[in-house]
Parts: sequence; C-alpha cells; structure tokens
Amino acid sequence: MKVLILGAGVVGVTSAYYLARAGHEVEVVDRQNGAGLETSFANAGQVSFGYSSPWAGPGIPLKAVKWMFQKHSPLVVRPRLDPVQWSWMWQMLRNCTEDAYRINKSRMVRVADYSRTALADLRAETGIEYDGRERGTLQLFRTQAQLDGIEGDLKVLRQYEVPFEVLDREGCVAAEPALAAVREKFVGGLRLPQDETGDAHLFTQRLAAICEAMGVAFRYDTSIDRVLTEGGDISGVATSAGILTADRYLLALGSYSPKLLGPLGLNIPVFPVKGYSLTLPVTDDAAAPVSTVMDETYKIAITRLGDRIRVGGTAEIAGYDTRLHEERRQTLLHSVMDLYPGGGDPARAVFWCGLRPMTPDGPPIIGPTKFPRLFLNTGHGTLGWTMSCGSGRLAADLVTGNRPNIEHADLALSRYAA
Repeated sequence: MKVLILGAGVVGVTSAYYLARAGHEVEVVDRQNGAGLETSFANAGQVSFGYSSPWAGPGIPLKAVKWMFQKHSPLVVRPRLDPVQWSWMWQMLRNCTEDAYRINKSRMVRVADYSRTALADLRAETGIEYDGRERGTLQLFRTQAQLDGIEGDLKVLRQYEVPFEVLDREGCVAAEPALAAVREKFVGGLRLPQDETGDAHLFTQRLAAICEAMGVAFRYDTSIDRVLTEGGDISGVATSAGILTADRYLLALGSYSPKLLGPLGLNIPVFPVKGYSLTLPVTDDAAAPVSTVMDETYKIAITRLGDRIRVGGTAEIAGYDTRLHEERRQTLLHSVMDLYPGGGDPARAVFWCGLRPMTPDGPPIIGPTKFPRLFLNTGHGTLGWTMSCGSGRLAADLVTGNRPNIEHADLALSRYAA
C-alpha cells in the first residue's frame, strides 16, 4: 500500500516511521526544506506524558480575565474580524466544565501514556538520540491556592495509574537542586517522574533520516495546494510538483490543516495558538534545571536540552500571525531568570515563535474522515512532541486497517458531530 503523508513535522514523521516499519510505501510532502522546521522547531522541549491536560477547564474563564491585567500574562487575545476565531473561542468556553474537563483529560492522558511506551520502544529499535533526559517534570506552585487546586488532576492520574509525587518546598529542591537559591518563591509542586525532555527538532530530523534509510521518500520545498476528489473519495493532491497520488492519504499539517480541509467540507475545529520560546546557553551547570520545570503562575516550561535551556510558553490568539512581540520575550525571560537566575546567558538567547494547532476541547483529532482514503493526525496543541509516537502508531494502524492497541473512536473528527 502507498501512503502519502502531508506534513513533515514531528507528527507526520513519526507516522511515516510506523507505516514504513509495517512494510508500506510512504511519501512525505512538506513546503519547508527539511523536517521539523515549523511548530516542531523550537518548542518547549518537555515530553509530558503525565502533564497532558486540556486548556479548557473549570475556572479558566475567570483566570483568563485576571490574566488580561497581568504584566506577564500567560494569555494574550488579539481580537480579529474572524468568525472562525470567535467560534473556536466559544467552543473552548463550552468545554470549561468539570464533566468536559474530566472526559477531555482522560482522552489526552490515554494518548500520552500510549506515546510514552511507543517512544521507549522506538528508542530501543533505532538508538535515536536527541538531547533527551528521563528525569521527570516538576509543576511548580508559587501559591498555596495553586497547590490546593490539583485534586482533580490527581484523580485522573490515579485512574490511569500515572505515577506522581506531591512535594513540599524541600521535595522540589531535592528534584531540582538549583531551586534552593529561590526556595522562598514557591510553596510546593507536583512531580511526574515518568516525564521526559528532548529536542523535538533534533528528534524529527534524525527520525526522518532513519525513515529515508527505510525507503520513505521525502518531497521538500513542495507547496500543497489542494486535495482533489472524485466519486466521493480522494483522487490525489495538487502540489507545486504536480498531482501526487496514493492508496491512502494522511494529513498531519498542524495549524494549517483547516485551510486544506475546508474546501472538502471538513470544517475541523483546529485553530492556531501562537507560542513563544527562548533558547539560552547554559553558563553554570549547577544553577540550571536538570529536567523540566513548569512555572504554573506564568504557564511557562523551563527545560534542560543538553548545554541549552529552552523556555517555552504563553498563548497568543492572533490567527496565523507569526510576528515576534517583545513583551512575550520579557515574560519568558522573567520566568527563567526568576527561578534560575544564574543558569543561562540571556544576552545570547534566541527568540522564536510557532503556531500550535489547538482543538477547543484539548485532545488531538486522529482517525478517519467521510472520505474513505483520507485520515487525520492533527490538532495536538502544545503536546505534539509528547503525543507524536503514540499518535503516529495509532494513525498508522487506522490507515492500514490494523486493530489499534488503544481505544480511539472518541479521538476522531466524528466526536464534534453533535
């Protein structure tokens, strides 16, 4: 069977790996000149199996209003005359209930936990290296109210038997020794020991090279113009290199998925939410993080990647605008310098932004469409790196008709039919 994958980010490339491993002919198309050069390029770096949670949750609307008045706000809304933006925000608000949060988080944890096993297996199979560490994630709470509000998350973690530790101040310092210098700035934390870190861009590029050695064809510098239909199914994809055809088609275009699917009558609720990152060289190993610390107050992840510190976060709802805003840089810089003041050199920090493909409920969209030969693997939001291997393996099974290892019906586009 020949499968054409649209998109060479971390989700598209992992999908290609599992399809090729199963013995199928695979071709990957991307407009960039290499793999992992858009959202996968400089994300926060955490592989957060246990931290997988929807943004839509109880209390978020009130928090969002308060954030609007903070100097270092984790959320910025730049209103546009775009009905799609307002519809997506309304759908997200409708998911900010206890019941919706519980359902959506359980779906996300299921995919993330599957991805944890899949990534470990892939490492064992390929020997791939990507500045990875297996030292867990520490969600750091600056206030007692934040620490007291985690019981709902703990219930879901217990349900899926995800290991965790609720830590006091000294426990946080034991996990991240450099925090000893700023211990007065937090009260405790939630540690997820099975979480990992790693450079998503490095992983994607090296896995693409492995895929090429397995026979996968990568067609870079190729724009994807439209999907062609005939007789109620997909007949090909029009690109700058001509019309490409296959037996099955898998769309993994992240935030740009709706642009290609809309003309087909597939109006998927995926919207770009811009995230920013800073990458600083480590100047003092003892003063730098050992893994990932999630600064709960600012919703910012501070991650150790080899000899670098990656600081990623903030949410900017501004459509497909990829301009860099200095105030977002200052928010990232404030968080990392507040917690790790001697760890990295801010003068040599590299500033970047990317568009996260967010669904209003949180879980990605993985599965079939009304077109028998077209499948989706998109909408992973901030967790594309975390969920990539599990999503790729699940999508490969669905595309080829194999029975998946996890429940998947509630991840498909059909969940929005109601």
